[in-house]
Amino acid sequence: MESEIRDTFLNRAAPNPSARAEVTRLLHQAEQGDSDATDRLFPLVYDELRRLASGLMQHERASHTLQATALVHEAYFRLVGNPDASWQSRAHFFGAAATAIRRILVDHARSKNREKRGGGWDRVPLPDA
Repeated sequence: MESEIRDTFLNRAAPNPSARAEVTRLLHQAEQGDSDATDRLFPLVYDELRRLASGLMQHERASHTLQATALVHEAYFRLVGNPDASWQSRAHFFGAAATAIRRILVDHARSKNREKRGGGWDRVPLPDA
């Protein structure tokens, strides 16, 4: 499944080599702490991140409450907000984005299951016998 998503996604690459190079250039600038590069990068990668999120969400249950747009924003925030992040290329960035989106989906599912099983309740210790 993962390789199928990756192959489909990478075949829908950026429209031209100069756009790919621009994404890579902005990734390297953002890595150096350039917040302006981070702002310019988001519109360039948004559509591809949205397609990736939609593809990964196809395997979720119908009653899933997260939307692809929210996933994209959360994943992007996690990726560019990580001071230790280092991107060798555009493909590396999108691979990390796919991992981030999967982790967000898993975290969301765990949170929902925790709520369903009384995760919000206060624990009360049993008295010593």
